[in-house]
Amino acid sequence: MKIDVYNQKGEKTGQAELPEGIFGVKLSRDLLHQAVVSQAANRRQGTAHTKDRGDVSGGGKKPWRQKGTGRARAGSSRSPLWKGGGVTFGPKNEKVYKKIIPKKMRRAVLFMVLSQKAKNNFLVLLDSLKIKEPKTKIVFDIFKNLPSFGKSVLVALPDMDKNFIMASRNIDKVEIIQVKDLNALDVLNNKYLIMPKECLKVMEETLLEKSKIKS
Repeated sequence: MKIDVYNQKGEKTGQAELPEGIFGVKLSRDLLHQAVVSQAANRRQGTAHTKDRGDVSGGGKKPWRQKGTGRARAGSSRSPLWKGGGVTFGPKNEKVYKKIIPKKMRRAVLFMVLSQKAKNNFLVLLDSLKIKEPKTKIVFDIFKNLPSFGKSVLVALPDMDKNFIMASRNIDKVEIIQVKDLNALDVLNNKYLIMPKECLKVMEETLLEKSKIKS
């Protein structure tokens, strides 16, 4: 599959051949759903926690005697019916949301998602993506010239580029990731995927070659 290549001014400079093993994978919706659900579950912090009546301090003494007062019977001031009492059926931080999914499956789903991005013209390939100084205006002008302007964008970099990362972090709807860390969930959460042409070589070396060795 061939795709147009743009420069940082938004001008078409030619075409590039996409690796068939990465960008020519058939979509399996069942596999995609399973992988995305597991990745989303693994990102859950699970820190929400409430105390039930046994965890709340106090309430050891019976508020009033059982009979003769005319009021409803009460055994503890820490009942869920009382203010300051425990919470019934609230979230607990003991719950584990983690779901395990094999590496081969994760990689296959990533290839499916990348293939769909390329097929639907949501992949923007640049001949290069470099800035000399970390200025937000420079990066914003680059994005403004591209077809993805105004949409949510995931930018994949071939390596750690501190200047570009610092200049991009204040721009709305823009996420930065290294190409070696690409995953299906982040790609799906953004409409466009932008990356320089050199990322294709990195993807073949880090993703495609590993899948061939282990298959």
